[in-house]
Amino acid sequence: MTASRVLTTLVGSYPVPDWLVAAPSQQALRDATAVIFHLQELAGIDLLVDGELYRFDINHPETNGMIDYFIRPMAGIRTVLSRAERAEFRRQAGMAYRAEPAGIVTGPIGEGSLDLVRDFERARVLTTRPLKFTVTGPHMLSKVLLDRHYGDRAALAMALADVLAAQVAEIAADAIQIDEANLPGAPHEGEWAAAAINRVLAACRGEKAVHLCFGNYGGQVIQRGTWEALLPFFDALQADVLILEFAHRGYAELDCLRDLRREIGLGIGVIDIKSTVIETPEEIARRLEHAARVLGPERLRYAHPDCGFWMLKRSVVDAKIRALVRGRDLFEGRASDA
Repeated sequence: MTASRVLTTLVGSYPVPDWLVAAPSQQALRDATAVIFHLQELAGIDLLVDGELYRFDINHPETNGMIDYFIRPMAGIRTVLSRAERAEFRRQAGMAYRAEPAGIVTGPIGEGSLDLVRDFERARVLTTRPLKFTVTGPHMLSKVLLDRHYGDRAALAMALADVLAAQVAEIAADAIQIDEANLPGAPHEGEWAAAAINRVLAACRGEKAVHLCFGNYGGQVIQRGTWEALLPFFDALQADVLILEFAHRGYAELDCLRDLRREIGLGIGVIDIKSTVIETPEEIARRLEHAARVLGPERLRYAHPDCGFWMLKRSVVDAKIRALVRGRDLFEGRASDA
């Protein structure tokens, strides 16, 4: 395969195959992950993801387990909730989309039985291609908890960051991606959020990526805000690349990223995951061409979907993945290998 200047990747999740939901087992999970890798390989994706199938929780299908999978195993967090605790959580600003907290922090947070290293190693043996591993970030996790121990959300986020950092330090992925979907609606929290995220990034052994979007809760936009409001936060990140949502929102905000710290590369969302319409390669190429004109071609590192694919049908997702690669190839002026 010809080396690409702009690499294609997915943000993380893939629709959970029906047969895995119907008959879950470790063998079925392994087989499903292998299938997802092969589909990406056939399409020509450069940096693969494992689809996050291991996180699936039938009781939390609206978030694909990106919260509860991390919170429930941790020490110092109680997940049996009272009615009063649920009501208290619903009064928190910016959390109206979630009916109850993921847990109550009752003591010092520890990793408990959380084992991201196992999850990565299960996937790593199933492909020889470059692999990205995704982790929900400490800001996002801190916002879905009721704190009865730290008394300060920044301190809570840092405690969560310590747990995540200890785990990613042992993960030999080609890239680690920290996912933060709440911060775009709370840019005033950027200073302490960046400090916690940087603690995780400092432990990463591969490329360091941070993904931000404005929500994909059951396919709905949750956060209201702008990329411009997050520029100080972006500049504070010790990340190699930002993976940002654009296709659903449009590209008018690209201009504000011109002044971003030059060491940070950009991934541009060119696939709308909130739509079942399949983008054409020509549409994707035009979006990349526009981003290159506005930002300079040297800033573009990745072409990707806006967010995870978990809520869409597999047939739609597979067609969007193929279109992503062909659109990138068209943008670069060469025929697709897929």
